[in-house]
Order: sequence, then C-alpha cells, then structure tokens
Amino acid sequence: MTDDGVRAPSDLPATRIETDSLGTVEIPADAYWGAHTARALENFAISGTPISRHPRLVDALVIVKQAAARANRDLGVLDPAKAAMIERACAAIRDGEHHDQFVVDVVQGGAGTSTNMNANEVVANVALELTGHPLGDYETLNPIDDVNRSQSTNDVYPTAAKIAIALALEDLLVEHAALQRAFAAKGHEFHDVLKVGRTQLQDAVPMTLGQEFHGFATTLGEDADRIREVLPLLREINLGATAIGTGITADPRYAATVQAHLSDLMGEQYVTAGDLIEATSDTGVFMQMSGVLKRAAVKLSKICNDLRLLSSGPQAGFGEIVLPPRQAGSSIMPGKVNPVIPEVVNQIAFAVVGHDVTVTMAAEAGQLQLNAFEPIILHSILTNVAWLAAGCLTLREHCVEGIRANVSRLDTMVRTSVGVVTALTPYIGYAAASALAKTALLTGRDVADLVVEAGLMDRDRVLELTSPERLTNSTPITAAMSVVGPETAAIAIMGPSEADPS
Repeated sequence: MTDDGVRAPSDLPATRIETDSLGTVEIPADAYWGAHTARALENFAISGTPISRHPRLVDALVIVKQAAARANRDLGVLDPAKAAMIERACAAIRDGEHHDQFVVDVVQGGAGTSTNMNANEVVANVALELTGHPLGDYETLNPIDDVNRSQSTNDVYPTAAKIAIALALEDLLVEHAALQRAFAAKGHEFHDVLKVGRTQLQDAVPMTLGQEFHGFATTLGEDADRIREVLPLLREINLGATAIGTGITADPRYAATVQAHLSDLMGEQYVTAGDLIEATSDTGVFMQMSGVLKRAAVKLSKICNDLRLLSSGPQAGFGEIVLPPRQAGSSIMPGKVNPVIPEVVNQIAFAVVGHDVTVTMAAEAGQLQLNAFEPIILHSILTNVAWLAAGCLTLREHCVEGIRANVSRLDTMVRTSVGVVTALTPYIGYAAASALAKTALLTGRDVADLVVEAGLMDRDRVLELTSPERLTNSTPITAAMSVVGPETAAIAIMGPSEADPS
C-alpha cells in the first residue's frame, strides 16, 4: 500500500475480469479503463494514435461528465455522494492525471461510442481509487449507470468535440497572434528598406520591404478574425438530446440543467440547440471550422512561398532577405542551406487541405438521425489546429524573428529597376517613360542617370520624385508636374522615328 491507501503495482494481480453484454473480458489489473475499452482496442487497431494524443478532447470529455454529474445530482437522479466521486475524478483528470488511460484509437467505428465508453470507465475507476475502492468495483460506482447517466454518445461526443475544438483554438490563436506580431515587428524594422515589388513574377513598381512584411501581418490578423467568428457556433450544444434528439432516458429538465452547469464550468455561455433532432445529426459547424482552418493554412503557406522566393539564391536567386540558417542543406553540396522552416509549414498546409477534404466527405456521409463519422471529423480538425499552432510557433522562433534584409542587393535592384520609371510617368509622359525603361533594360544603367543625361530634369528633382516616400506612397505627392512636355521628353531619349507612334 502507498501512504494514501492506494495499492502499489506490486500488490496488484496481473489482470482483473470485467463483464459487458458480450461476455467476460480480461483487463490489466492496473488499467483505469474496462471491458468496453478493451473491445475497442481489439477492434480498432488502425492509426496507432490514441485519443490521448488530443489532450483537449480528454479535457472536454471530463468537463461534460462533470456537468452531467452536477445536473443529475440537482435533479435527484444521481446520489450526491456518487456525483461528488465523479467530480473529484474529473478534476484530477483535468489537472493532467491519467490522460494515458484514454487509449482507444482516434479512428473508430460507432460514432464515438468507444471514446465515450473509455471516458466513462476511466472516470469511474479514478473515482473508485480516489475513494479507496478497488478498480472495477462497479457496484460502488458504475461507468454507464452513474457516469453516463442521462447521456448518450450521440450528445456527449459532439458536445465534447465542440468544446475540444474551442479549447484547442485558444492555443492556436495565441501562437497565431505571436507570429503576427513577429511579422509586424519586421515590418517596422524594414520600414525604410526600398525594394522592387513584383506581379506575375515580373518586376512591377517599388515598395518597401516593411510594407511587404506588414502585409503578411495583416493577412494573419484577418485569418484570426475569421477563426474567432466560428467560436460562437461551437457553443451551441445538444446535451440532453440523448440518442437521436428526443431526450429519451433523461429528465425533461436535464437539458437546461446540464447546459447551465457546462456554462459555469467553461466560464462561457453555452446554448442548447433549438432543435435537438437536427442538432444531433448536423455537422455544419465542423465543415465551417475546417474551411476556416484551410483558409488560414493556405494563406500562411503563400507567405512561406514568398519567404522562400525572397530568400532564394543566395547568388543566383532573388536574395532579397536572408533566413536564419537552421541546418546543412545537402549531403553533397557543401555550404548549401535550405529554407527548411517555411518548407515544413508548407507541408502542414498541404495536410490541412487534405484533412478538410476528409471532413467534407465524412460530413456528407451522415445518414438520417446521426453522423457515424464524427471521430474522423474531430481527429482531422484537432490535428489541423495542433499542427497549425506548432507551425506558427516554429515559423516565428526559427525563421521570422531572425530574418535579415540584404540591403545592398535591394538598393542595387531598385536603382536599376525600370519600375522606378513608373513614378516619373505623370511628369514626363508614358512614351518617354517607356523609352527610359527600354534603355535601362538594355544597358542596366541607373534610371536617375538616364533621366539627367536626357535633360528631362535635374538630379535633385529625380531624387525627389524617386524618394522612398514618393515611390511607396508613404507621403502624398504634392509637387507640381515637370515643365518638360511628353513629346519633347520622348524625342530626347528615343529620337524622332522611335518616338512617333505612327
């Protein structure tokens, strides 16, 4: 015996015998799960991933069990002493204890029945042990008659799924916001670093590297807003629906009572669906959630594509930014360093898109009063949330915070870029600007030098019109148009025959 009266493992027999409707089952003596879980372990050796891999799901399940115990106690259908045992066990599990006992595979038939049974058995046995009773003593506290009182998998599982997703989203939003701040900080750091913008991978007009990174931050902020918009939908529940929405086996007052206790435990207002028949079979919120996650993943992947392009080279690519070197990039090419952090985030996005297809197909496959495929829906969404959170953390810590601007290369590219000519078009006309662009492309010379040599304006005026503030629209353009006329400018650069559009 240990000091608290619990039997030490050496005191236990190797196994214990439990019984379900199919017969007897041999259970490891120290397991907190029982016969129903044992059947599921035998039936669903599929992914090798237990539901404990999703800790927020474990938390959500025991929160539902705790709310149900309180409601059943209040309604007089569960002995207060048993309710107290269940509450104590749920609190222990929420504190992180016994998560390893949630062992059934995330991929399972039965619409989540195995997950619900696993939760019932673990809560019951933890409660038994905490009160000095042997594991499996279901005469004292029964997993189904007591822990699952007034419940069905069909209202427990979707409610727990929504709670689990909401809890997991809190973790994602924290990392998402931190990544957004990191990009915004780089936007501030690179505020005055001029560069060439691109459209369709072709040189366009100047901008600042700060504007580019600020755009990344804005994108992330918009996606966080879209995620938050789904959260209220996750707070509509069907507890009290029991099997198909009719509330059979539950007190008519149970739905309202358990909803109040769940809201109290969560610290947020949860709402019972107006139509429990519809709510029990509906998976619309999961499709919407999956779609929003896909949106966030795809846009994050696009940002990573940009980071890889902007850092390409270092000699034969864009070479505009330098990513932190994280590891050797080749087993054959010495000195090669790859953009491994953006690449791994790209792959997370690919998986999120694939999981969204899985969610879509599973939602479509629902039949009549129940969707039997909610386990794969929930696993797909929780995996997406967890991977996106990890991706945001990894991208921030191992990439974004250490990005440097290649200022000398950016400066050279801007000075020789024909995109600068666009800023002069209102002052010298389109034809003259086109001629300048052509000459700059052919010679690779500085645009400002070509303008001055053509006599279109003096150097101070050129530098004023091509200042970073003017080129990037940081300040309004208020200077008067140049007195040099469009035809005169075009002839000065190209000669009469080329300047004549006829």
